[in-house]
Amino acid sequence: MDTRFLESFLIVIEQGSLAAAARQLRLTPASVAQRIRTLEDEIGCAIVQRDGRNVRPTEQGLAIIEQSRAIITSVRDLCAIAASDNPVGKLQIGAISSAANGLLPPYLKRFFECFPDIELHITPGSSSGLHNAVLDGNIDAAFIVEPPFEIPKTCVWQTLRSEPLVVLAPEHLSETDPHDILRNNPFIRYDRNQWGGRLADEYLRKSGIWPHERLELDSLDAIAIIVHQGTGVSLVPDWALPWPEGIHLRKIPLPAPAPCRNLGFLIQRNSPRRRLVNRLLQILKTQLPPS
Repeated sequence: MDTRFLESFLIVIEQGSLAAAARQLRLTPASVAQRIRTLEDEIGCAIVQRDGRNVRPTEQGLAIIEQSRAIITSVRDLCAIAASDNPVGKLQIGAISSAANGLLPPYLKRFFECFPDIELHITPGSSSGLHNAVLDGNIDAAFIVEPPFEIPKTCVWQTLRSEPLVVLAPEHLSETDPHDILRNNPFIRYDRNQWGGRLADEYLRKSGIWPHERLELDSLDAIAIIVHQGTGVSLVPDWALPWPEGIHLRKIPLPAPAPCRNLGFLIQRNSPRRRLVNRLLQILKTQLPPS
């Protein structure tokens, strides 16, 4: 079976018409229709049905969609494993929001310049959720906060950035001692369900600080905006730019040594796409020239 025909079938279903699929595939509608007929002959049943100009899967077509996607992915994996000088294939990467929005984009630009034949899909999520997705094999790797527990032996961890905890305060606040600021002002808490939030909570408890909590949020951008508005202060990792536009804050460092949120890559040790992940890791570990 020609996997191009399976891919044509999936695109026809996604587009909902032969004409739209033909445009995406850069073929004539007649050629796409012939591919579908050939596929139906090989499978032995109808997999699409036409309703005017629209096309939708039959019951049998619905039954093979997910397996068809898996077959195409497996074939791409074979290409990735076999390729040497010109790596090709598909990568599924997870990334927490502060990485996806700020740290990764310039590196991804370099990545696609160096490896134009690697197809990259980025899945957003929390560190804990993406960690589990890597372990379950649902994604190939994830850019997350370092887990507060031992990395499983089936995975490899690579730290790429360390972000010390800092106190965020409104620009007009005159206090200078970070502990006094945390004790004396309404507190905007970084969500303790996030590993970075647990790090901040642990620091407060060890320092004997029990702040007057006003809000608990899982978005660092939202916390920065709320602090800018004068609603309270916060204790967060000093995450990578860009921060929200138009905000004016004070960032007060903690007494040394300040705890750090470590960001890095979690990779399945024996993933068939490990070599492609290493290409991305190679770019992430390279210092970009000034923009």
